[in-house]
Amino acid sequence: MKQFIPVLICFLLCGSVISYAQHNYWKDLARVAIEEKTDESGFPVEFPVFHDNLKAIEGDKIMLEGYMVPLEEMMGHKYFVLSKYPFNMCFFCGAAGPETVIEVYTTEEVDFTSDKIKIQGTLELNEDDPRHLMYLLQNAEVVD
Repeated sequence: MKQFIPVLICFLLCGSVISYAQHNYWKDLARVAIEEKTDESGFPVEFPVFHDNLKAIEGDKIMLEGYMVPLEEMMGHKYFVLSKYPFNMCFFCGAAGPETVIEVYTTEEVDFTSDKIKIQGTLELNEDDPRHLMYLLQNAEVVD
């Protein structure tokens, strides 16, 4: 019995560490291809083609860590863009792809920070509206 107790303690501790490990949804969001189509006015527009595994998690609550893109109008608002990378390396600066950013719509106002934040919300895939990013996070909230 004495030999069993350390094994049990290790199993309980290791099991709880594993259960609290966060899934990296940025890897899932990277499973997208880009297809060029012509819009109604005849101009070429790029549209996302999502992998089946990505479509399977649409509507799920996911958690992402990233950096707020400093949009002038977003200070203390309920909308911002979250980037996998810091601003100097993000999609809008040309150093990353469109799969590394997501539009975030929060339930409460969020003040801008240049620190990495963790946000949780419902994933929505945008296949056909070029006025928005290909990923949206609805009903989101900052997680401590």
